[in-house]
Amino acid sequence: MAMAARKGRTTASPHTSITTTAWPGSLDSWLSWIPLPKWALITVAVAGAILLLLFLICILKCCCSKKKPKKKERISLCAISNSTTTSLVQPEMEDLEREVEQKQRGKLQYSLEYNFRKQELKVGVKQAVELKAMDSGGTSDPYVIVYLTSDMKKRYETKVYRKTLNPIFNESFIFQVPQAEVSESTLVMQVYDFNPFAKHDIIGEVRLPLASVNLQHVIEQWSDLAVASKVEEEHLGEICFSLRYVPSTGKLTVLILEAKQLKRMDSHGLSDPFVKVHLILNRKKWKKKKTSVKKNTLSPYFNEVFVFEVPFSQIQNVDVVISVWDHDKVTKNEPIGKLFLGCRATGNQLRHWSDMLSNPRRPLAQWHILQPPEVVDKALGLKSPLKLPLHSR
Repeated sequence: MAMAARKGRTTASPHTSITTTAWPGSLDSWLSWIPLPKWALITVAVAGAILLLLFLICILKCCCSKKKPKKKERISLCAISNSTTTSLVQPEMEDLEREVEQKQRGKLQYSLEYNFRKQELKVGVKQAVELKAMDSGGTSDPYVIVYLTSDMKKRYETKVYRKTLNPIFNESFIFQVPQAEVSESTLVMQVYDFNPFAKHDIIGEVRLPLASVNLQHVIEQWSDLAVASKVEEEHLGEICFSLRYVPSTGKLTVLILEAKQLKRMDSHGLSDPFVKVHLILNRKKWKKKKTSVKKNTLSPYFNEVFVFEVPFSQIQNVDVVISVWDHDKVTKNEPIGKLFLGCRATGNQLRHWSDMLSNPRRPLAQWHILQPPEVVDKALGLKSPLKLPLHSR
């Protein structure tokens, strides 16, 4: 019966049909119709996927390359037609306009001659051409002011020429300038338009640093008038001194060494300088000392020492005022310039004071630029001395 059963399983009726488990729409049914082996079909599928990926990458690159020219057009100066945008992209256009404006102010012809024996600088104002019209009628009433930055009080003026843009001056002026100070001076020639009823308008100026000029020969040249610079502060000079403080003894040592390029205070172009050293405690004058007077010089050498007793408990409340004065026998002494050091100071003065405190017992020397006396006095804010009430008996 086992044999009969085994035979029954293996034989089939010729009328019975053989069925499969695969769906007619599945991947296997589709692959069964393709007369290729499986490994070949897998290879074709992978190649197709790679080709599709490359195709997508090409599309992305094309999109990016189309956007780039738009960015270039935005920053291209050739494609810009709007003046506002051009000024933002090209800020140097203002500089070009300023140059054009300067050229429209005209030119000035002048001459320079230095006499080494007499130590005199002769400045000749020759003529001007194509000056800027300042009046409503299209003309100007020009004249020229000439001075040196080393002595701004001494100024010369030419005559006024009416209703012309091409005046011929032909005037000369002489400045007393020591040879050692020539390279530190700047010649300024300013062309003004005269106005009888209002403030005179400046047309332009020429600034010539004498250090850039060879004064071995007579010089005659033309220069374009430039826009006048802002009002400059007068150079008062410089002073060099040393500070030393010893906390254990409470001794503050001030050594006045020298000064240079001081402002000319006398009619003959020199000064008689001396130095005052004031100590101010809690904004009240406390102690003072002064150097000897040096006659007829703008670069005096002192080398004088002053010692003050300042307790360590008070050093933070002390201001040291250094002032340079011009001595005069007939009239009152005039201040040339001042500066002060202390915890309330600023800039180089504060740095010098801080270095002194951080290096006890060590003298520290430094150069300082003198400032206008009124500016220093205002910064100090000195209090008036206390007045003791008088008791009547």
